[in-house]
Amino acid sequence: MKSNKIIIKTSEQIDGIRAASQLVATFLDKVLPPFVKAGIKTIDIDNLATEFCASNNCSPSFKDVTGYFHSTCTAVNNEVVHAIPGNRVLLDGDIIKVDFGVTKNGYIGDATRTFMIGDVNPKVKKLVEATKYALELACEVAKPGNRIGDIGFVIQKHVEKQGFSVVREYVGHGVGIELHEAPSVPHYGNRRTGIELVPGMVIAIEPMINMGTWKTKVLDDGWTVVTMDGKWSCQFEDTVAITENGSDILTRI
Repeated sequence: MKSNKIIIKTSEQIDGIRAASQLVATFLDKVLPPFVKAGIKTIDIDNLATEFCASNNCSPSFKDVTGYFHSTCTAVNNEVVHAIPGNRVLLDGDIIKVDFGVTKNGYIGDATRTFMIGDVNPKVKKLVEATKYALELACEVAKPGNRIGDIGFVIQKHVEKQGFSVVREYVGHGVGIELHEAPSVPHYGNRRTGIELVPGMVIAIEPMINMGTWKTKVLDDGWTVVTMDGKWSCQFEDTVAITENGSDILTRI
């Protein structure tokens, strides 16, 4: 349940969110990369995440979401977000988006990385690179005085120039005290629109970029979101604090 009030964090709270976020980054950027390869199942990734939390005295944030029972979301190829880990085997040429959140001492970090498995189609590689760079552009403009619309604008402009589309139905969000807080952070939009960014805000910026249409649908499991046309989708996400000096990306080692 997302509250409607934006929670402006104190420096102490941001330090707590940073500690949780660093655990997320350690798992996604150090522990997971050598593990993700053709032949493993998506549930193997989830089990590794659960074990990581147990050994680092933290808990998987996603298990606090009503009705969700896993530590990660593992979206493969045309799956966009919220895909449930299971017996799907990763194949050479696949991409997988691993979304992971950690709660440590009451504070939450949240991030997503896309992994390319083996020999990936050049068009898919272009999608992955465009999405990753779009997140970098978004983090650069996530600073005081700018607005939520500035974030969406730079993402949309970059990826549409590459021939891709921005998912509309799912957006970024405030994070840190709760997993999903205000404000919503669309990954499309117009400059100088939306809520003004101020120091103390902590947001998850998580562009979901599709090769074809931006439209999506939810599968019968009630969670897994896929592209409407079956074309592939990519996502990167970071937890970002707005500071007097600009953006502080908390989910980076």
